[in-house]
Amino acid sequence: MAQNTFTTAPLRYLCLLLAMLLALSACATTKHKGDGKDLPPVLAQDELIRPYVQLGRIDITIDKYFTELDNVREWGLRTLREEANKMQADAIMFPEFTAKRVISPFGPCNQYRAVGVAIKFK
Repeated sequence: MAQNTFTTAPLRYLCLLLAMLLALSACATTKHKGDGKDLPPVLAQDELIRPYVQLGRIDITIDKYFTELDNVREWGLRTLREEANKMQADAIMFPEFTAKRVISPFGPCNQYRAVGVAIKFK
């Protein structure tokens, strides 16, 4: 006895469509972390020998409730460089990193902050 092609064909296409959507959505949500060589550098004031324009101040704060960051400076540098890259900055200057214990409405937590100025060379 032959199978009814009316019910199996749409089911086959639906499964194929679902598989394609899952494959494409997995690629879209995966973060591809590079080695950071293409990110803008952090420069000291004496390293700025060319004229520049300040694009803006980058200020990032995160709260960690049950964990601590191992290296606040490393996290801060990476985060500042990633945000400056989104702004298409050439470099970052005046980086500052702080860590403190605060009491939030949800309980005590560790608060980490990274601040810097994104610049673009003229």
